[in-house]
Amino acid sequence: MAHQGFFQRQANARRNTGVLVILFLAAVAIITLSVCLVGYLVTRSETAGLGFADWLLSRHGLLTALAVVGLIGAGSLIRLADLAGGGERVAKMVGARAIDPATRDADERRLRNIVEEMAIASGVSVPQLYVMDQETGINAFVAGYTPGEAVMVVTHGALTQLTRDELQGVVGHEFSHVLNGDMRLNVRLISILAGILMIGQIGNFLLRMSFYRPALSTRTSRSRRGEAIFALLGLALLVIGYVGVFFGRLIQSAVSRQREMLADASSVQFTRNPEGIAGALFKIGLKGGYLDTTSHASDMNHMCFGESTRMKFTALLASHPPVWERIEAIQPGMFARLRSRLRDTEPDRALRSAGSASAGSPLPDAASGFGTGNTSPLNSQEPQKISESAGTVNRHSENYAIAILNSLPSTFRNLLYTRAGAIQLCYALLVYELQPQTRQQRLALIEAGSIFAPNPELLDRLLPALDSLGQGVRFPALELAMPALRKLDPDERAQLMSGMEALIRADNRLGLFELAMHSFLRRHLADDAARVVPVRYRSYRPVTTQLQVVFSLMTRAGVNAEHDSQALFKEAMAGFISNGDKPELLTEVSVTQLRQALLTLNSLSPLLKPGIIDACGHCILADGKVNTREYELIRLVADQLDCPLPPLRA
Repeated sequence: MAHQGFFQRQANARRNTGVLVILFLAAVAIITLSVCLVGYLVTRSETAGLGFADWLLSRHGLLTALAVVGLIGAGSLIRLADLAGGGERVAKMVGARAIDPATRDADERRLRNIVEEMAIASGVSVPQLYVMDQETGINAFVAGYTPGEAVMVVTHGALTQLTRDELQGVVGHEFSHVLNGDMRLNVRLISILAGILMIGQIGNFLLRMSFYRPALSTRTSRSRRGEAIFALLGLALLVIGYVGVFFGRLIQSAVSRQREMLADASSVQFTRNPEGIAGALFKIGLKGGYLDTTSHASDMNHMCFGESTRMKFTALLASHPPVWERIEAIQPGMFARLRSRLRDTEPDRALRSAGSASAGSPLPDAASGFGTGNTSPLNSQEPQKISESAGTVNRHSENYAIAILNSLPSTFRNLLYTRAGAIQLCYALLVYELQPQTRQQRLALIEAGSIFAPNPELLDRLLPALDSLGQGVRFPALELAMPALRKLDPDERAQLMSGMEALIRADNRLGLFELAMHSFLRRHLADDAARVVPVRYRSYRPVTTQLQVVFSLMTRAGVNAEHDSQALFKEAMAGFISNGDKPELLTEVSVTQLRQALLTLNSLSPLLKPGIIDACGHCILADGKVNTREYELIRLVADQLDCPLPPLRA
């Protein structure tokens, strides 16, 4: 992807949210005027002589308009509040079951392995996994407000009917939505459609009431006339409501189609195997991806890998381009090759049913790791700058993720999937390099009960593995443990952080890894972890002091000599200050200063963040190499700036 691909896509996602709000307001205005017109026609006999414009400004007109706007707003706000729980709430809304990280089911373990490889290789937290057990169609989606609390939901059909390469292509597609900032927009689309649908639902209710009222023999002609007006009003509101939904779906499809094509291309880049995602798309065309067991299929359509609901006017309202078009965009001629392969292996009836979609032939399952199919031209070059690697997966990071996961002992890895094991890992990471006697003294400082007290039995399984695997496994192990740590409630998270802080304070000094680990967990386990930070700064000038703090720390980590540090600091700051400014290299940077600086810098426009990442990279690469300590430091900066950074070449 291009130099500012990730950051440009983040900026586009924010801009699309603003466009969505404008379109929503336009739809509300049209619906409000339509309902007011109905109200005007119904009361025309009582407002003889008033034109529509005058009636609209009258008491009746204003009350009608306010009622309509209030109903639409209430419908959207109610659904938005219902989805405040983020990705987990969306998964439960469609009846999905959480996959136990320690599952023994072969298909679920295969999915978990693919997701973990992709997460480590791209530098994002491992999402929680869910499966829709009753859905035989092939589909998947991700949901959440931020990458740190994302969930991935797949259907049972996707787990059982796709080969490893095809499933990996689907996972790569969904990871693209996580990295591109699409999830937040998707949730807002659900809320908007709920508000617009509110008018139609009220009309449907009024219409039903008029038809199902008990027949009364004593009804007068006036009461019958009132019921007829009641029914006509209901019918009018029903029509207006569903006209609104039609245009809402039109907006939904227009926003979604472009992002689906981008996600397909990103999947090829991530997996370097175009046949994987193409095969998954082909099978959707053969077997379908409709969600038949949930009433929310139409609400979720724009979020899913393929169309999740049947609808009329498919060419106009579909949230995804036709399957054959998506396959040809991945690689010209791919659709014809897949059809030809199917002709050799399937009955003619199956071939005809694939007329507009995809069923890839089974490809050999890779023993581990990413696909080994044809290399995509999108990934033919290594990133030239660190910021270019943000939000991507490259060959080095893929190999790194595979090597890390293959090196983990089975017992060690399985412990990370449990709450108790994940908590003990946090303690183990802070003490494993100490001498046994010192280690016991430090662990005794933790005042906690239950699973939060140091557990010698579990620590004895974790510590030897950390000793043998070395420093490079620290952050990957922490990422693998994140799904289990997210299951802690707020009080439990506070207990965990309290125990860690006791270990960190024990020697009256703060190491770089301790700082990075504490900041990482504090950010991703905080109550407001799902909050999207608003943009407050669109230039570097207001944040010069914060840049001085960050680059002072990065400079001292990159070189040891004082003379070299001064020169390197000036080089790092050169692109961010005016000619008259001369910030000095700080001799000391406190934890409070660094946290506040990173919090402020995260409020920069996304397009300004790559410059900071590259300047930090310039500092740590000053000596021509990247050691584990330096990577953890730049990973800390990138994480606090909401920038997923894959592993760097050492």
